[in-house]
Amino acid sequence: MEDGLLLKERGEAEGGGEGGLKWGAVWEEVKKLGILAGPMVAVTVSQYLLQVISLMMVGHLGEISLSSAALATSLTGVTGFSLLSGMASGLETLCGQAYGAQQYQNLGLHTQRAIFSLLLVSLPVSVLWASMGKLLCFIGQDPLISYQAGKYAMWRIPGLFANAIVLPLMKFLLAQNLVLPMVLNSLATLCVHIPLCWVLVLKCRLGNVGAALAISLSTWLGVAILGLYVRHSPSCERTRLVLSKEMFRGLEFLRLAIPSAIMVCLEWWSFETLILLSGILPNAKLETSVLSICLTSIALLYTIPNGLGAAASTRVSNELGAGNPQVARLATYAALLVSITETVIVSTTLFAARYVLGYAYSNEKEVINYVSNMVPLICLTVITDGMQGVLAGVARGCGWQHIGAYINLGAFYLFGIPIAVVLGFVYHLGGKGLWIGIVCGSTIQVTILTIITILTNWQQQAYKARARVFEEGLSINDGSIK
Repeated sequence: MEDGLLLKERGEAEGGGEGGLKWGAVWEEVKKLGILAGPMVAVTVSQYLLQVISLMMVGHLGEISLSSAALATSLTGVTGFSLLSGMASGLETLCGQAYGAQQYQNLGLHTQRAIFSLLLVSLPVSVLWASMGKLLCFIGQDPLISYQAGKYAMWRIPGLFANAIVLPLMKFLLAQNLVLPMVLNSLATLCVHIPLCWVLVLKCRLGNVGAALAISLSTWLGVAILGLYVRHSPSCERTRLVLSKEMFRGLEFLRLAIPSAIMVCLEWWSFETLILLSGILPNAKLETSVLSICLTSIALLYTIPNGLGAAASTRVSNELGAGNPQVARLATYAALLVSITETVIVSTTLFAARYVLGYAYSNEKEVINYVSNMVPLICLTVITDGMQGVLAGVARGCGWQHIGAYINLGAFYLFGIPIAVVLGFVYHLGGKGLWIGIVCGSTIQVTILTIITILTNWQQQAYKARARVFEEGLSINDGSIK
């Protein structure tokens, strides 16, 4: 009873109560979100540019090299990096809520469990990547492209294991609002990657192998930088935990990591499915090129809501763990307000530039005109992605990954992709029809997440968060995982 009264008093004092939101409090929360979101956008962009720069370098070697590297990049993302990224997102709930509850010893333990789990998952994925060239040939892909793509995937394997370490470290730091080290690490890694990739690809003439190796080496550099920071920085003194047998015990991380991975992978794979479907449309070369341009543009623009979603996840999880339900509610609505503002600005700017966007990717008039016709649909995707990024962040902060997984399954695979197939192939709308289908799926996804967020009992979420945190804390102190 006392804990319930404490939660209610904190919520009313700090969040304006259940009745409404005070604009002064909203503005203060917006500033807190900005302090986290801005650096996280920089981190996401820097990580995205590692692959872009490698593809740009490979593009100077010829069409075969570029096609094989792009194919391998897509397949490694689908089969490996989406999985690791999704699993690591489980730490946003566990570490964020533990930090808010001042159960600092839990952060190091959860992070160690995540690293151990992700390294185990990387083993079968690396076997798949090592066989990618043969698998592509087996399913009928061009032998030369398959061989080159297989080599590229092979040399991305070291980077796979590096990601299994660096992703949990980043979630560990994010939960503590330590974003500056991640920004400096990402910028340093990018600055090293550019000349390294140039040397390996063009000067040493390693081709695809050089590009893949450069990404792997750059990622391991990031592991080294963040690892040293976590090990020696006074900022992590309370939260780091020496290696112990407890990291091999307990299922709390996997209970969140598995649905989190499903949630991320289902959405990621749905967009990749567009490219596969475009390959069997009439005039497949044009359709695939245009949809690839659209997806590249969306991926770059998504770095903004992705960073904002990470900030929202941190604020919500921290406040729920601290027992401040109405502050978590306030953070959610503040993040949505920022997201709406951002999507209006970006989509309006993109629409105004619809006739010149295609020139950034191609000199072919047919491609440029097709891209300009697709821009209104891209603008709709910017809007849904902006909302989805924040709402997914809130879901991770609350620990709703299992709900998100069901929503993504239904929205994209029961509605989005079937609608895309009907419009693209039955009604002969081509790539535009495929994209409309995915927009329908995204709209359903965002609508359901919005309804769930509006109807959320934040005080109950705070109870659940603190129960999760303190049960884990008692288990650590008792020397056993319940």
